[in-house]
Amino acid sequence: MKKIIIAVVILLIILAGVFLVLRKHNKTSPYITQTADRGNIHATVSATGTVNAVTTVLVGTQVSGTIKQLLVDYNSTVKKGQLLAQIDPASFDAQVAQASANLSLARANLEKSKVAVRDTITTFERNKILFAKNFISKSDLDTSETNYLSALAQIKASDAQVEQAKAALNLAQTNLRYTQILSPVNGTVISRSIDVGQTVAASFQTPTLFNIAQDLTKMQIETSVDEADIGSIKTNLPVTFTVDAYPDITFKGNISVIRNAPTTVQNVVTYIVIVQVDNPDLKLKPGMTANVSIIIADRKGILRIPNAALRVKITDKELTAKGPKGAGVWILEDKKPKRVPLTLGIRDNRFTEVLSGNISENSAIIVEVKSNNQKTNAQTGPPPGPRF
Repeated sequence: MKKIIIAVVILLIILAGVFLVLRKHNKTSPYITQTADRGNIHATVSATGTVNAVTTVLVGTQVSGTIKQLLVDYNSTVKKGQLLAQIDPASFDAQVAQASANLSLARANLEKSKVAVRDTITTFERNKILFAKNFISKSDLDTSETNYLSALAQIKASDAQVEQAKAALNLAQTNLRYTQILSPVNGTVISRSIDVGQTVAASFQTPTLFNIAQDLTKMQIETSVDEADIGSIKTNLPVTFTVDAYPDITFKGNISVIRNAPTTVQNVVTYIVIVQVDNPDLKLKPGMTANVSIIIADRKGILRIPNAALRVKITDKELTAKGPKGAGVWILEDKKPKRVPLTLGIRDNRFTEVLSGNISENSAIIVEVKSNNQKTNAQTGPPPGPRF
């Protein structure tokens, strides 16, 4: 009997302990908190863009013909004035020869006209003497004068024909020079669109033969920034970015130009922002996609709160009615939630800067409200406050 009593007492003690543990567990606070602290915040604007050379020159041809020689290829380093390709010059050589012959003929005609002037002026002077002695009629004198004046006019016409022939020769020689495709800049051949034996036609538009990047050690990124973020962007802001080819390397640059021309696609307005980048080791190549982060603000040692605290929503009507409106957070004060209004600054993906408000370091800030089934009661969406 005594053993039974002892067993019952032990059982009652165990049940009492379990009851106390469960009771204590049920009194666990439904609020999950984090403390405010001091730290750094880097506010950024994210964008994507394309890496390109700062200056890219499209080399074409102004004359038509068949490619006779091709002297450079992809990735060739070229100098200004270097011969890139040669169009067959045979027909252009013939045009130069023909124009040269026409110039010689025009000069010969000019000399002939000068001789005719000397002859007509001699006749005119002689007829004036004969007319004065009444040996010839007035009509004969007038005819000789007319012939003289016509010969003078013919000299002017012959001289103009010489200039015309010179111009035609210059044009033929220029077209002949155009058969040599020369590099206009120092740079690197990015692409070519011709082969030996291919015929190029420049009748209606100038065909592109080569694409030359002037200096691949200096690159730029053309990024598209949303209109909601463009107000925060300024020239000379630092930029970090990555490319898929080197996911573990973070490259750096600076904003050089913010273009005012908008681009609208499906009612989304963006603006082109140019980022200047140094590329001394030539890792960056034209056409690469860059994931850009524009650093618009950098704060160090500031009071900050978790972004999750700004999404908390207390559903108790009495507490909500007592709490002030506007941006703020809920803190635990004497184990009860209390709303504290705040003036907020910049934010990143984790924290938001506190400019003013009745909180301090180590304040217990509510970041999550648990319901009976342990699901959060936090409002979804971005936290209120300044957008960066």
